[in-house]
Amino acid sequence: MTARLSRRALNRTTLARQMLLERSPRNTAETMTHLVGMQAQNPHDPYYALWARIEGFDPSELSGMIERREAVRGALMRATLHLATTDDYLFLRSLLQPTLAAVLGSTPFAKDTADVDRDALLSLGRSLLDERAMTRAQLGPLLGASWPGVPPASLAQVVTYLVPVVQVPPRGLWGRSGPSAWTTLESWTGAGVPVDADPRQLVRRYLAAFGPASVSDIRVWSRLNGLREVVDRMRSELEVRSGEDGGELLDIPDGLIVDEDVPAPPRFLPEYDNVLLGHSDRSRFFADEILPVGWAGNLLVDGLFSGWWKIGRNRNEANLEVHLLRKTPRAALKAVENEAVRLLELAHPDAGTRSIGVYSDD
Repeated sequence: MTARLSRRALNRTTLARQMLLERSPRNTAETMTHLVGMQAQNPHDPYYALWARIEGFDPSELSGMIERREAVRGALMRATLHLATTDDYLFLRSLLQPTLAAVLGSTPFAKDTADVDRDALLSLGRSLLDERAMTRAQLGPLLGASWPGVPPASLAQVVTYLVPVVQVPPRGLWGRSGPSAWTTLESWTGAGVPVDADPRQLVRRYLAAFGPASVSDIRVWSRLNGLREVVDRMRSELEVRSGEDGGELLDIPDGLIVDEDVPAPPRFLPEYDNVLLGHSDRSRFFADEILPVGWAGNLLVDGLFSGWWKIGRNRNEANLEVHLLRKTPRAALKAVENEAVRLLELAHPDAGTRSIGVYSDD
């Protein structure tokens, strides 16, 4: 093993690989591909995540990709909603379909439909969603006509877990809203899920964007079936490093390592961002037992989770509340305020007045 990486060096290294030490000139598609998709339970989260990483990010670029079907939104890692380029979504869905099936098996939806002919259900669900996009609430009763007595909501959930489906716009467009309507991936993109995707490629890409990391980190991020065997088959092509506690960390060969003394500017991240969710050991970003509050955006100061933020709008006035949960030096506080101004300009460029409130909750 090489010299041990301190927790702070690991923090700076991952921030750099995530384009959070300095914004990148990469375009939206390149950035999404590097990050292996964007967490997207909240439709606008990918926009805030990309804004934090791309110099001069324009939300219309991502909305245009969604409208042109160059990017799609559906279940991927951990069976949660992600936004990815269409090519990446096809690749990732191929590898993660067994994960979605395993997650479904632990839900009440699987129990409710235990006596239903699974093949017949998926065939009918696929044909209905091929015809037109619909919400689960719309799909369920149509399926229920063939299986009376089975909860329609559970029938719809089984279909959207096991049939490769995506949500269609206007859901997911910047500044717009729409129902969570689903259609099949193939009818929307014209392409089916490949059958020969290489899981080693997923491991390499994860490490390039989130590493160095342990096998447990990769498993928590992806929930990829058979991960240990995949890693064991490719150990000869990986570099082995050591964390502060001496634990094994895997990496791509010649992966970027950043010195712990490199400064980290404040970054406003959305409620869901894979950089904060993508490791089993999250101590590289969380210290002092300070954790996200939920239902709010996340603020990094000096590379660590340090508070939360929320944007509000009342007619012609937009406001941004920032709540700091860790003691913040004055110089860093000024940088937080400056970044907050930029964020509010992104979110509400048409507001007549904009106000920023920074509060200390520590």
